[in-house]
Amino acid sequence: MKCPFCNAGDTQVVDTRANNESNTTRRRRKCLACDKRFTTYEKVELRMPRLVKKDGSRTDFARDKLAGSMLLALRKRSVATDAVDAALDRIEEKLRSLGEREVPTSRVGDLVMRELAKLDKIAYIRFASVYRSFETPEDFSEAAREVKKPRKRSR
Repeated sequence: MKCPFCNAGDTQVVDTRANNESNTTRRRRKCLACDKRFTTYEKVELRMPRLVKKDGSRTDFARDKLAGSMLLALRKRSVATDAVDAALDRIEEKLRSLGEREVPTSRVGDLVMRELAKLDKIAYIRFASVYRSFETPEDFSEAAREVKKPRKRSR
């Protein structure tokens, strides 16, 4: 850390305090060259990957848009808001844990499908009808069969 007063590169941490509410760390530092003190703050930056659409265009991840899609599928279904928020958190965490800078929107759609299957079977079919562009009644039947069959856990 460079000293803001003399631009020297040697500084020493005198005091460290964590602020759990805002996930920041406050550090009191002392410059070894000019002996002045200053404060720095550290905050973890968690970046979401950019999304690559089917047409090749790129867009930023937007939790609000994802929540809107899920809530549309869950409309008039008795699913708690906390359960939806937890599902959104799991999707975000999965995307972050991929460690990739860009992720295809189809991958996000698959994650949403998995979460909706756990939350509500009807919402799963509603979302699948748009996501997979159902065109025939057989498409709906296939989605219903997918929801009915017991899911094996993969690791």
